[in-house]
Amino acid sequence: MKRNLLLPLAAVVLIVVAAPGRGVLAAEDRHHGESGSAVQKLQLNAGKKWATDAALRQSMDDINQAMAKALPLIHKDRFGDSDYAALATTINQKVGYAIEHCKLEAKADTMLHLVLADLMAGAEIMEGKTAAARHDGAVRVRQALESYGKYFQHPNWKVPRG
Repeated sequence: MKRNLLLPLAAVVLIVVAAPGRGVLAAEDRHHGESGSAVQKLQLNAGKKWATDAALRQSMDDINQAMAKALPLIHKDRFGDSDYAALATTINQKVGYAIEHCKLEAKADTMLHLVLADLMAGAEIMEGKTAAARHDGAVRVRQALESYGKYFQHPNWKVPRG
């Protein structure tokens, strides 16, 4: 993925945030020369998980570890607005790194956009940029991490329980 995807991905995030809980997203992937928008839903690659690369796995591991540290405090209601904002910043930085450095095959890349859009939407909620409670942003991020593990190859992937 390249930097020029940030704008289309941000547009997807706006769609996701505006319609929380939707199982499908409208996604546009100009990265690999595909044009037009299409409704996308996460799916396996002919029954198998999508391939990943080292940059993506590192980014997702970092997000997962940040969530693992935060969840116990979130569940005890000891995670303040500044903590949510810091966690959102970490998530956005790691998503940005993945966008800039990972090199996936076109169809895997399209599926990954759906996960990244949910991560970014969760981060936006945690930043307090929506009417939703910041806690809901953490839930959204955790759900995105679950989806990533279900649809992408990542050895030893375990989402924190909190």
